[in-house]
Amino acid sequence: MTELDEIKQRKMEELKKKYEQQQEMERRAEEQMDSLMRQLLSEKAKARLGNVRMVNKELYFKAVQAIIYLYKAGQIKGKLDGEQLKELLKKLAERKEIKIKRK
Repeated sequence: MTELDEIKQRKMEELKKKYEQQQEMERRAEEQMDSLMRQLLSEKAKARLGNVRMVNKELYFKAVQAIIYLYKAGQIKGKLDGEQLKELLKKLAERKEIKIKRK
């Protein structure tokens, strides 16, 4: 094995280790989010959020961030039900229309 091969091997091991650490951190963060969502959402709302997660990951993460923000701000009292989550998702999914007028 040449010196170049050894350097390549070490670099690959370093990259693999960093990747595994990143994956572990992401897994832990997701577990914490899931745990908090179990505390803050009703069964119906959890099911709805799970469906959103499968269909639109971006909207799912926006919703989770919004729920966590509202919780920390003290605006969530008790558990969110399906209808409240539906309204939140509707607000997050709204896109502003751009109207172009030609003269």
